Amino acid sequence: MRKSSQIKRLFEGGSDRLTSLKQKTRERSRVLTEVRAALPAPLARAVETAGIERERLTLGVAGAVWASRIRYVTAALREHVSGALGVEIHKVRIKVVQPLARDEPSP
Repeated sequence: MRKSSQIKRLFEGGSDRLTSLKQKTRERSRVLTEVRAALPAPLARAVETAGIERERLTLGVAGAVWASRIRYVTAALREHVSGALGVEIHKVRIKVVQPLARDEPSP
């Protein structure tokens, strides 16, 4: 029981490092939500991850076909996310990543 109470205390109270990690996770979740809201449904489902660092929006997409299709809408995507989150975005980087456990969308 001792270990579980220590883990519980860690998650509830949190160290500075854990607090920072939770904040970063919330921010990335918010970015992902805005990215998906800006895209048509099939493209939105293909986006696995999204984050903003140093005025660059980075997307993790489940497959090269989806990455190619998203490249056509990067200007509108950058404008939407930038306006919704109140941050400047000068570049969009698209990376192909391993799909999460859910079903991969079909092109």
